[in-house]
Amino acid sequence: MEAWLTELLTSDRLAAWLRAGVLLLLGLLLAGIASRLTRRAAGKHLSATRLLLLRRLAFYLVLALFVASALRELGFSLAVLMGAAGVVTVALSFASQTAVSNLISGLFLIGERAFSVGDVIKVGGTTGEVLSVDLLSVKLRTFDNLYVRIPNEALIKGEVTTLTRFPIRRLDMLLGVAYKEDINRVRDVLMEVADRNLLCLDEPAPLFIFTGFGDSALQIQFSVWARRENFLALRNSMAADIKLAFDAAHIEIPFPHRSLYTGEATRPFPVMLVDGASPVVDPSGTPPAASTAPQSAQSSDEGMR
Repeated sequence: MEAWLTELLTSDRLAAWLRAGVLLLLGLLLAGIASRLTRRAAGKHLSATRLLLLRRLAFYLVLALFVASALRELGFSLAVLMGAAGVVTVALSFASQTAVSNLISGLFLIGERAFSVGDVIKVGGTTGEVLSVDLLSVKLRTFDNLYVRIPNEALIKGEVTTLTRFPIRRLDMLLGVAYKEDINRVRDVLMEVADRNLLCLDEPAPLFIFTGFGDSALQIQFSVWARRENFLALRNSMAADIKLAFDAAHIEIPFPHRSLYTGEATRPFPVMLVDGASPVVDPSGTPPAASTAPQSAQSSDEGMR
């Protein structure tokens, strides 16, 4: 230990360490300058994702040159280091196939430009803003302020939806009205609601589609367009406006219900209350015959006693 300290404090050894330290500090400084210059030079010509990757490449390239120079000042042979690095790289490539797959997938994502930093994307059940697109993963910030890391391989193999790719979006609302309502009147009411809403675009025009006969309602799709920054506001305001307009026009929004019949298509199934209450009379005015059953059963019990 003492011999090592003595050798370290000799003039030549100490000077080598000082030169290596100066080279590392200078490398960090110049790497930061190179990163900023890259942003200024290419900021107007590249997307945010490619610019971020180029800045990191410039930073680490300049820093690697100064690290190599510092190691050379300390007496390390660069040829030996490069050989060792090659062996380590081959070993790691076999041991970390998932990382290599994510790396290759990241290159495809950057080249494809399906989304960039600042876009809002949906991957599976996760929706959030893209914070960075790296070589191994994509980082998202969800709307409830969670930090999510998604491997690039999952993005390449799965479905990715970019919600902010285009300047406008369409809001599809699935509605149901009672069978007694006039479809043309319902359409006119919905068109008036869209015309009064300032967030709804006139072009493309609102879309009214009759989608079918449901179990309890006539099924309708009503679609309107909005600028992407107004999409959520339009979604809330249209729902409230449609409800108020339907109430004012006395248009019924039915709830699921079922009708029971005894075999005739026009007569409803008779209903009887049995807990000491009077039997319910059917629309024909005749009490159901089954209403006498509880009394007969009670008389039979008393006779047996």
